[in-house]
Amino acid sequence: MSALERARELLREFPVVDGHNDLPWALREQVRYDLDARDVGTDQRAHLHTDIPRLRAGGVGAQYWSVYVRSDLPDPVPATLEQIDCVRQLLARYPEHLRPAFTAADMEAARAEGRIASLMGAEGGHSIADSLATLRALYALGVRYLTLTHNDNVAWADSATDAPVVGGLSAFGRAVVREMNREGMLVDLSHVAATTMRDALDTSVAPVIFSHSSARAVCDHPRNIPDDVLERLPANAGVAMATFVPKFVLQAAVDWTAAADDNMRAHGFHHLDTTAEAMKVHRAFEERHPRPVATVATVADHLDHMREVAGIDHIGVGGDYDGTAFQPDGLDDVSGYPNLIAELLDRGWSRADLAKLTWQNAVRVLDAAESVARDLKATRGPSNATLEQLDG
Repeated sequence: MSALERARELLREFPVVDGHNDLPWALREQVRYDLDARDVGTDQRAHLHTDIPRLRAGGVGAQYWSVYVRSDLPDPVPATLEQIDCVRQLLARYPEHLRPAFTAADMEAARAEGRIASLMGAEGGHSIADSLATLRALYALGVRYLTLTHNDNVAWADSATDAPVVGGLSAFGRAVVREMNREGMLVDLSHVAATTMRDALDTSVAPVIFSHSSARAVCDHPRNIPDDVLERLPANAGVAMATFVPKFVLQAAVDWTAAADDNMRAHGFHHLDTTAEAMKVHRAFEERHPRPVATVATVADHLDHMREVAGIDHIGVGGDYDGTAFQPDGLDDVSGYPNLIAELLDRGWSRADLAKLTWQNAVRVLDAAESVARDLKATRGPSNATLEQLDG
């Protein structure tokens, strides 16, 4: 049996829990949530990285759908609610394939039923508008992680890709983490500055995650995780989910991406824009300046390093599909996961190792967050602290 055949066999028993997929934002940008115009029950490879047939082909058993909205929106909370509504529409439209999931038990039930457990993660603290009540409301609506920042700082936390302001987490930022622990919402440290990562690990009494971040020692990009932070994951019991985005995993792609982003802005587009018009500008730039190409092996190099530093119990995957213009060769869309598993099998990863990577670690970390929340709710009520009270 070939490595690829063994990979597919393994994924039938231990499917992928993917930490981050931006399909809802792509549907918002491309068709304003018109699910007839983008019927992801059918092949949408001309428009998207993601559809149900390719999720099935890729062995995806659980997906955190990102309910990301841009941080420069004047009022991000209603837009976040629209994103949540998009996920609910998808669940209602494809119930034979997608199962709502709010707990680790729900994830296991979906696996037993042969459906894809569908969870939600909010990407960026701007989505709570400095309000702990809004944080709790998002949890009540089904959001199971909050990425503390996106590309820009929030008032209470520094981003990896913005100039530092508070030096990590402010007092209110630590209150946000504590309230997330009390609710059972996972603290997601992708996108945040290394100082914020360390402050969050100092504050959180529940396991943290990195929903889509790779190893800084392998590719020196601020979006990636330094080794000293990876080394802390065993004590925290958290999980770092390697991303596939070439500009985060391949050093040669870092400089190319900076130039490509400048070109997008020069043509009047946001550098993360993936609409058809924006992609024409991207492709024209690529024709003039060939893009460095990451591969399945590039991502495997990160996972090898992350396993060595953090340990096999503390790693997973978060592809960031439909949130980036390009993906590595062999991981072009959500059907590519068997190629990655086959590469790791060829590198000597055991079946037990891979079961942890794909399924068990991510399920365990949500279960642990739920357990911590039960204990905390027995000892204290919700916090009504404000940014002004704690940070002045």
